[in-house]
Amino acid sequence: MTRPRDPDQIQHEIEATRTQLAGTLDELAERVSPKRLADQARERAVEFLRTPAGAAVLGGVMLLVALRIARRARNRRR
Repeated sequence: MTRPRDPDQIQHEIEATRTQLAGTLDELAERVSPKRLADQARERAVEFLRTPAGAAVLGGVMLLVALRIARRARNRRR
């Protein structure tokens, strides 16, 4: 049989749980903060672009942009 808890013990448990919950909420808020997520995405993109595959993708995009600019310039002359 469990013995009854006194009100002071119950209050102490409530305060400890509240403190633990506040810490957990702060940690979750930090994990999903928009600034942190944007910084992580930027870091990953920079890391990818420094790889050979990333350089190839960047080169391909630059080529497409150059072709688009040249096409617009050619169409304006007509």
